Amino acid sequence: MKLKIGIPKGSLQEATFRIFRKAGYQISLQERSYFPSLDDPELEGVLIRAQEIPRYVEEGVLDAGLTGKDWVLEQGAKIVEVAELIYAKGGLRPIRWVLAVPENSNIKSSQDLEGKRIATELVNYTRNYFRKKKIKVKVEFSWGATEVKPPFLADAIVELTETGDSLRANKLKIVETLLESKTLFIANKNSWKVPWKRKKMENLSCLFEGALLAEEKVGLKMNVNRKNLKKLLSALPALHTPTISNLTDTDWVAVEIVADEKIVRDLIPKLKETGATGIVEYPLNKVIY
Repeated sequence: MKLKIGIPKGSLQEATFRIFRKAGYQISLQERSYFPSLDDPELEGVLIRAQEIPRYVEEGVLDAGLTGKDWVLEQGAKIVEVAELIYAKGGLRPIRWVLAVPENSNIKSSQDLEGKRIATELVNYTRNYFRKKKIKVKVEFSWGATEVKPPFLADAIVELTETGDSLRANKLKIVETLLESKTLFIANKNSWKVPWKRKKMENLSCLFEGALLAEEKVGLKMNVNRKNLKKLLSALPALHTPTISNLTDTDWVAVEIVADEKIVRDLIPKLKETGATGIVEYPLNKVIY
């Protein structure tokens, strides 16, 4: 018995492989292959474009898949949303679909696009967006290089961005954000009703979420004299209360916490000032609540 899962090819591919590995799965891909090797006999992966995964999951060709919320909405796919996973090509943040125009354009908002042409890959969502606003525009599918189309081939574009750097490099400015999208772990409705498949997907979801949570956190452990323990604890941020263990020297204890990685460079000197010694920072693979 196998769970067939769609893995996004393209911009999300390497980030997704990393999440699988942190979740505890050995995953690899031979050159020119579209079928990743997984060290779990119950999993069968296939590498396809994220845009196609919602349709294949809805139709039952795949039991589950990882794709963007944007593509689920674009296709109107009827699926089960198992989990929302915040990661993208450039880091642990959502991506945005934005309305962009040339820097020197007089267009200030979507209202100024009445009767004009918009190029995008997100055609259906964009059409619905302007239809709800009662703004008549012509929305055309863009096969790529969308940023170069204004102002000669289109008056505006709706394009995917994480940082906006590519838009600025092409002398475009953002007018509005149409959609903020996150990666979704989705399931076929019928597959979700099969007990062992559902359990398998719930377990995967738990591991994926734990792996992502661990991406921005590290473990810290240290020793401190009991007389300095209260002072040290007042300086410690933690997910919950720190773990405190007795040492063979009864005057000393070991303290262990999980903390946000971005604060550790400032935290460690403060801990040392409170009397902490033997401070060790170590990476985490998963954090499960």
